[in-house]
Amino acid sequence: MDSVAQSESGLPIQPLYDGSALTDFDADAKLGAPGKFPYTRGVYPSMYTGRPWTMRQYAGFGTAKESNERYHELVGAGTGGLSVAFDLPTQMGYDSDETIARGEVGKVGVAIDSIEDMRTLFQGLPLDKVSTSMTINAPASTLLLLYQLVAAEQGVSGDQLTGTIQNDVLKEYIARGTYIFPPKQSLRLISDIFAYCHQELPRWNTISISGYHMAEAGATPAQEIAFTLANAKEYVRAAIAAGLDVDDFAPRLSFFFVARTTLLEEIAKFRAARRIWARIMRDEFGAKNPKSQMLRFHTQTAGVQLTAQQPEVNLVRVALQGLGAVLGGTQSLHTNSYDEAIALPTQKAARLALRTQQVIAYETDVTKTVDPFAGSYVVESMTDDVEAAALELIRAVEDRGGAVTAIEQGFQKSEIEKSAYKIALEIDNEERTVVGVNKYTLDEEEPYEPLRVDPQIETDQCERLATLRKERDNDAVERALDALRDAARGTDNVLYPMREALRLRATVGEVSHALRDVWGMHVPHDTF
Repeated sequence: MDSVAQSESGLPIQPLYDGSALTDFDADAKLGAPGKFPYTRGVYPSMYTGRPWTMRQYAGFGTAKESNERYHELVGAGTGGLSVAFDLPTQMGYDSDETIARGEVGKVGVAIDSIEDMRTLFQGLPLDKVSTSMTINAPASTLLLLYQLVAAEQGVSGDQLTGTIQNDVLKEYIARGTYIFPPKQSLRLISDIFAYCHQELPRWNTISISGYHMAEAGATPAQEIAFTLANAKEYVRAAIAAGLDVDDFAPRLSFFFVARTTLLEEIAKFRAARRIWARIMRDEFGAKNPKSQMLRFHTQTAGVQLTAQQPEVNLVRVALQGLGAVLGGTQSLHTNSYDEAIALPTQKAARLALRTQQVIAYETDVTKTVDPFAGSYVVESMTDDVEAAALELIRAVEDRGGAVTAIEQGFQKSEIEKSAYKIALEIDNEERTVVGVNKYTLDEEEPYEPLRVDPQIETDQCERLATLRKERDNDAVERALDALRDAARGTDNVLYPMREALRLRATVGEVSHALRDVWGMHVPHDTF
């Protein structure tokens, strides 16, 4: 007898579903109505029948000026939200002229060293109308404040600004590595951001708790949502411990997940994640505001599934992945460009990626009804299976003392590495087909000319920094940085003195170093 197929999470996929697989299925309790607890069917009653999701395109490369030109092109092409990619030195809280930044300036995103770069990045863009997502974590507070300062220069007040900072440092310790401070100090900074935005930027999403990077590192769908929601619980606890009421900050929490080509399990994953989070917030944290119970999320198609071989095939992969995200009920979506496995996407590739979303939204019928897969035997069964597997993993994290302690023990990282190794073996052994890589290959690949970053960017960025330091009031900057250090030593919210330092043209690196002086840096420990 043939063995039963398995999902990405190792759960059984039956060849036929007839309803018998639905264990004690109570449609009212498990599904409810769209926009109602437990939000299995979506967080809003009308979902895309009223308006489509926010179509974001992740962009940013080289200089702020070049990135600004790309943003104007994207807005002109119809994108409703911008997603900013920062270069590695910016992500790590270093300036472009520091030794450690050499060779990395402008490579994987835009270099932002000061308010002057941020001003150039958003010049001529209507910040009261464009929603901006910034993929930044350890120095998220710094980049958010720079954005607010530039918006104020345009006459846009804090209560008009909409967007998201990723600000999810715990997943950096698990899967990505762009951390700066130790976990406890990182949680302190995140709590200060929650409190600051509640007062100053009430429409801003203060954190995008990310499973995407764990999935890219090899996590299964069940691991992705389990470890993400376990991290989210840690952030909620930290904010409550800092004296915030859960309903004051929880409505601005958002999430960030991947969309793979395994369409059915991805739809089930998104549905299960909403259901789990709704119950965590209501039953464990006592959240009374329905918005505190809603898991709202951004999705990006799976970069790790893009191939450098036959890159045009990635157009098909991205279309399927984007469709899965939409059928799963995402609130915003970034579709990868087909050439990203080779280099930074070209202008044509980025436009095609956006057009993919527009075809799904306006040429298919999936936006004509809410939650098209509700009641599907297979999807409802898979939702139950993913939910159960994720809850078991969340309990394993909690049994170790919560996400931070489990991170220190290497639990999540170890589980993800096991999954990644299993996937790699399956590809190598041809048990898992990757079109163009281990099956349906070409003897010779067609030539492709990738977009490359000019090394002159680093020289120019360093010259701009030298000019800035010469022209600004350095004594005033140092006094402002001292005030930031004092706040970091005590219990005052660090964002207020940080904002003043940035207004006086302190750099991203100087602000990060001021906090390093007080809080130190995280040193990872290999425990397995």
